This record gives sequence, structure tokens and C-alpha cells, in this order.
Amino acid sequence: MRKMIWILIIAATLCSCKKTTVVAAGKAGVKIMTIQVTSAAFKEGESIPSKYTCKGSNISPPLVWTNIPSAAKTIALIADDPDAPMGTWVHWVLYNLPGNINELPEAVPNEQHLQNGASQGVNSSGKVGYQGPCPPSGTHRYYFKVYALDTQLKLSDGTTKSQLLEAMKGHILAEGRLMGRFSH
Repeated sequence: MRKMIWILIIAATLCSCKKTTVVAAGKAGVKIMTIQVTSAAFKEGESIPSKYTCKGSNISPPLVWTNIPSAAKTIALIADDPDAPMGTWVHWVLYNLPGNINELPEAVPNEQHLQNGASQGVNSSGKVGYQGPCPPSGTHRYYFKVYALDTQLKLSDGTTKSQLLEAMKGHILAEGRLMGRFSH
């Protein structure tokens, strides 16, 4: 009985500890730092203005991130909607942005290779670049996830989210996200 009480006390203590988010894609034994991601267009959990959706100009929102490790060689970004009826819908795949860049302006061109050195993959519509929120019904959540990587990725044109995630394994130094909502 006494042994069982000690086990319960230890289990309760372990469960009450603050959890550190560590991504399986990071290097073994290395804690993943947290990147702070913000936008001048909307705040965490707020509604994404229609300008950045299919109801408006369908342009990418401005994004800013801080707390990038000095060892970061490149930045990657994935924007997706986990509430889509047929599974997660990918809205944006961007990678190999130089690690010293800490923002993307509004209306990033939907081109495979950008002037800043970044490359863009394909979204769930099979098109290169950003595709704004356009839920069929209800309110959906849209996550803009930023990753600091310790390498330049060697990926082909037409890279998908799953290919990017696979290539990032073992190279993530830090990550962060911004979540916005949109209702159709």
C-alpha cells in the first residue's frame, strides 16, 4: 500500500511539471527553442482579415518572427488548416529563406524562387506559393509555423509539406507558430 502511494505521488509530481515542447524532428538530446511569430494583420487566435483570404485579394499576410538561434542557416514556413473536412489543408510551403531574415512582407509573390533566396513549394491545390483561407463552412484555424534550421535544404521544385517535414528532420533548432481564424 505504501509503495502504491509513493508511486502515485511521484506520478502526480511528474505530471504537474511544466512541459517543454521537443519536436521529434530536432536533433537528439537538443531542446528546441521557441520562436515568437506575429503579424501586423492579426493577433494570435483572432480573425484573419478577408484581404488575406479567398474573399479578398488572397495575398499572404505580413509575418515577423523573433528568437532565431544564431546558428540558424535557413528558415522554413508551413501554413495549414487542420480543420479542413478532408484532412489538413496546406496553404503555404516556403523554405531556404536565409536565417538572418526575420520577416516576410505582405503579398509574397507566388513564384517558385524568390529574390530573397527562398523557395516555395506547392499547397494542397497543387499551386506554388500562398493560398488564403477559404473554408467551405464554419470557422477554421490557420497555423503559420516557422522553423529555424541548421542547414540549407536540397529539395526539388514542387516540394510538398510532407517532403519538407521529412527534409527538416534532425535540423530544427527552433520553431514557433501563429494561429488565426477565418469563417466563410
